[in-house]
Amino acid sequence: MTNAISSRSPSPTRLEGKFMGIFVCWILGLGSLVSWNSLLSIGDYYYALFPDYHPSRVLTLVYQPFALGTMAILAYNEAKVDTRKRNLAGYILFTLSTVALIVLDLATSGTGGIGNYIGICFIVGCFGVADAHVQGGMVGDLAFMCPEFMQSFFGGLAASGALTSGLRLITKAAFENSNNGFRKGVMLFLAISAFFEFLCILLYAFIFPKLPIVKHYRSKAAAEGSTTVAADLAAAGIGIQPMEKANNDAKQSERLTTKQLLLKNIDYELNLYLIYVLTLSIFPGFLYENTGTHQLGSWYPLVLIAMYNVWDLIGRYVPLIKKIELKSRKGLMIATLSRFLLIPCFYFTAKYGDQGWMIFLVSFLGLTNGYLTVCVMTAAPKGYKGPEANALGNLLVLFLLAGIFSGVALDWLWIIGNGKF
Repeated sequence: MTNAISSRSPSPTRLEGKFMGIFVCWILGLGSLVSWNSLLSIGDYYYALFPDYHPSRVLTLVYQPFALGTMAILAYNEAKVDTRKRNLAGYILFTLSTVALIVLDLATSGTGGIGNYIGICFIVGCFGVADAHVQGGMVGDLAFMCPEFMQSFFGGLAASGALTSGLRLITKAAFENSNNGFRKGVMLFLAISAFFEFLCILLYAFIFPKLPIVKHYRSKAAAEGSTTVAADLAAAGIGIQPMEKANNDAKQSERLTTKQLLLKNIDYELNLYLIYVLTLSIFPGFLYENTGTHQLGSWYPLVLIAMYNVWDLIGRYVPLIKKIELKSRKGLMIATLSRFLLIPCFYFTAKYGDQGWMIFLVSFLGLTNGYLTVCVMTAAPKGYKGPEANALGNLLVLFLLAGIFSGVALDWLWIIGNGKF
């Protein structure tokens, strides 16, 4: 027998499950990008198979239109989309796509060729669709919960990069001198990624919805008119009565429209767009193809990717120190625009500097990316009702993905500028 929703819920500070929720959100964040970061981290393997096809840049450019297009559709229809089905569909697609990469490599015996490359591009497109389902769905869901959940989720996103970079360095070192060791390391690496994706399916389906604090926030959102949480509440044993459903529908019509939310938060949305335009115009394509040859040899791009990911992770935990958390909307915009000074710094360092300066710049790029992302994502949804916070969360992710797509497109200017076509 299910419990009916009550708008009178106890304070979340008195509910159990907050620390477990923070941990689960971290794992769910990790699972949201572990497949994609795995693909970036094995870029050296794909450069060995497809040296003439710019795999790091092309695969990123294939990924983003699918992610952005799917996210635009989902953001427009967010109030009609069941969050539970959306997130589970995304994690399942991530798992199947990662397994498909392994199967494709085994079926082709790790050989190159245009057919194999097109197959990888197709799978990467599936990653993009899954990303839009999961990232937009999770951010929209967490937007009306406590800020610690959002921060932890984005910490997990960054942790996926740090974890995959660390695993890639370990597998490269472990298998470098063995027969066909390069490929063995990549297969092990992808298998570990698939495991994490499968773990996310289990955690989201059976653990997260039953945490008392999560049930509290979702019940509150439903009482405020949210219709996207019904399936998750049902999974937790909480039903919506017909009269309450009618009241919720009426409240849903009273919320701010998506257009109104977009205009009221345009500075936050532009901040996310500009943060990721800059980051993706440098990472990862520039780091693989335009940083020259140095003492680290084939390890150099892997070290750069790892340093970016580690400092991106650290940056997402810096806002936990409340005294240096940036909350001012004007301050966030100034900090975001100031990052564009990094473009000439990277250009001249790649041309004239040594590997130490490049590692420093990449670390700073990651630190500022993580810090500003969490500051924007935790500040923007404050003060909104559940349905509005969910809609705003989807809009924020849409602008984030639009920034990634624009950054990836601009990344090709490094090739044009160096005459590498």
